[in-house]
Amino acid sequence: MSYQSKGRTLILSIVGVLLALSIGLWAGNHLTIGQDQATALREAGIITLPTSRELPALQLASTDGATVNSQALTGKWSLVFFGYTFCPDICPTTLAELRQLKKLLPEDAQHNLQILMVSVDPHRDSTEQLQLYLEYFDPEFIGLTGELADIQTLSNALSIPFIPGDTSQPRYTVDHSGNLAILSPDGRQYGFIRAPLDVKEIAQQLPKLIAP
Repeated sequence: MSYQSKGRTLILSIVGVLLALSIGLWAGNHLTIGQDQATALREAGIITLPTSRELPALQLASTDGATVNSQALTGKWSLVFFGYTFCPDICPTTLAELRQLKKLLPEDAQHNLQILMVSVDPHRDSTEQLQLYLEYFDPEFIGLTGELADIQTLSNALSIPFIPGDTSQPRYTVDHSGNLAILSPDGRQYGFIRAPLDVKEIAQQLPKLIAP
């Protein structure tokens, strides 16, 4: 990765952290959780929004062969990660951590949670490519891809921006964050988990949030 690319990645990370921290200042007022629980969640890197956000209506292709409307991601809690299969560092690390996190969760929390990776590199990431990649980490992880403009719309709506790669270069990279978006079972954004992930702390606190 070039010096310039590293700098852009650092800027994205700083922006994401500052955004998450600023949202965290409001999180204590969230109506559905108490102050003590909100504090414990924040210490684990879990930031809840004062008011949940509706997702934009977008059509994305899923690794399970279906076309998914982003507003139809309902029924379970979801952790949404933006990454790509050619990523040299953030993606394999984050997916390995998510695999570890899933194993640490109680069985009922596992059944009530799905993990989604939205490709920030649709130029190279077909659903087949995503499926092969994600199966290495966990066959139940779901990959989503689609038009670049739609993916950017979704990432911006979730406040997890990325900088598209220069597809004219043979080994281009994509600058993106390791933050995760939390979607509640009604398909709205409930909050964030900020990177780097503290897997053990998240495993302690997340079940309290996503209990059926």
